[in-house]
Amino acid sequence: MLTLCILGVGLSIVIGGILGLRLHAFVALVLAGMAVALLTPTRLVERSAVLEAAIAVESVSADGVISTASETTVTDAVLLLDHGRDNLLTDPASVSLLPDGQLHVMFGVNRDSEIASLPPANELILISRSDYESAQELAASTFVSRIKSTIGEYCGKLAILIVAASIIGRCLLDSGAADRIVNSTLSLLGQRMAPAAFVFSGFTLGIPVFFDTVFYLMIPLGKALRLRTGGNYLLYVLSIVAGGTMAHSLVPPTPGPLFIAEEFGVPISSMILGGCIVGLFSASVGMLYAFWINSRCELPLRDIEEVSAAAGPSDENAPGLFASLVPIVLPVVLITGGSLLSKSADKTDLFAGNTISPDVARAIRTLSEKNLALLISAAFAVVMYVRTKSPSRDQLSESLQHAIASAGPIILVTAAGGAFGRMMRQTSVSELLNDLPGTSPVMIIVAAFLVTTAVRTAQGSATVAMITSAGIFGGIVAGGAAGVDPLYVALAVGCGSKPIAWMNDSGFWVITRMSGMTEGEGLKYITPMTALAGIAGLLAVIGGVVVFP
Repeated sequence: MLTLCILGVGLSIVIGGILGLRLHAFVALVLAGMAVALLTPTRLVERSAVLEAAIAVESVSADGVISTASETTVTDAVLLLDHGRDNLLTDPASVSLLPDGQLHVMFGVNRDSEIASLPPANELILISRSDYESAQELAASTFVSRIKSTIGEYCGKLAILIVAASIIGRCLLDSGAADRIVNSTLSLLGQRMAPAAFVFSGFTLGIPVFFDTVFYLMIPLGKALRLRTGGNYLLYVLSIVAGGTMAHSLVPPTPGPLFIAEEFGVPISSMILGGCIVGLFSASVGMLYAFWINSRCELPLRDIEEVSAAAGPSDENAPGLFASLVPIVLPVVLITGGSLLSKSADKTDLFAGNTISPDVARAIRTLSEKNLALLISAAFAVVMYVRTKSPSRDQLSESLQHAIASAGPIILVTAAGGAFGRMMRQTSVSELLNDLPGTSPVMIIVAAFLVTTAVRTAQGSATVAMITSAGIFGGIVAGGAAGVDPLYVALAVGCGSKPIAWMNDSGFWVITRMSGMTEGEGLKYITPMTALAGIAGLLAVIGGVVVFP
């Protein structure tokens, strides 16, 4: 009950602050995060940190030897007795690593009697001593320091990514590359097929790249197309979202689906194939919604003068189609190469039978880091702009300054949204969802979907929601106790991470800020579409369970 009350306070501050008091999103999210952090008891903060870092205990023998499911070697750990959410994690015991690699419990002087009273393995929590001490330090810190450090952490993760993507987008407009891509796409598919092209392109790019990055890269194309066609801006924005957001949660090597595939024991190839089938179906349903809402509502291009000045009319000095596509495709190629390399057995074999040298493998790993990949693409975009338009030093400086300045508010808002979500997670909200009845395979599928949806709605991150659900369902699904193909549960978790997109989701702010939507318009257009796409995916998965059990 305490957790629900804290969550209610946080949600009320966000909704009331943004929609009612018209506070800036950064201010509302920071205030909500501080309120949640202040109201959360230290025992829940410590507990959530411990459970996130815990190593699953499979069994404990009579002589105190511990078996775990983790392949991680733990040389110094503690064993905690789990007394439930309403109590502190207590009775820490030292755990040492034996020469044979097994973990052995050491309960002080009266070791034998203590071992005899050990509870079942599911009531024990094993955690490295360093992680346990970090959890205690986190719980002892003030609520202000917790949210401050979290905002700093998210800014560190987002700053280079967003600035580089903003530079790429600006250079695509200033150089005429965006217009070149739009013209070529329209020439190939025709204006009527442009939304389908956005959906397919967004889905393809969303497989190896985070959704935020996909949207950063593609929204300039939507704006340029809006200038050329004179309308349907809402349709173009939602088409980009429909494709990119489904791939983000369903198709590896994006972290969320890759994690649940491994947790549920689903082969990566099966997850990719199943994710593409369900994801493209869901994205198509999202596109149909986009057509429907676009016929009834209109989203204005609020920075039309700025975009018009940047894009300008088509001219012969615009870069060619290949050069125009390089800033978009290059990070996809670099990141995909790193993902393929990371899945190889010896980290040097990209494909079976084709061994590459360690130096090449090291170079691929370096270039595939997402921040560096986007910086390289941004540098190429700047060079392309300079070579095609030959801007003066002042013009080039103005373009880059504008790109960086426009990235600043996005970094702050998304970091504040991430911090708010982190404070929500420290209330141990995920534990409220652990006790779910397992009946038929369809019920397991629906339960996995609903649990993921609840976590996503509460804390905003689709990836975190998927990881949380994997922790809840991983044991019964991978072990076969659920009586359903793990692939279906993994896909249901991915679909469940789509509802409900709102103000605690960093992606929501990226879409609204980059497209020029207000918060109300985002709730009106984005939230229903992503929810509908997720539900459509769930129905597709249920259909698969019934037809191909």
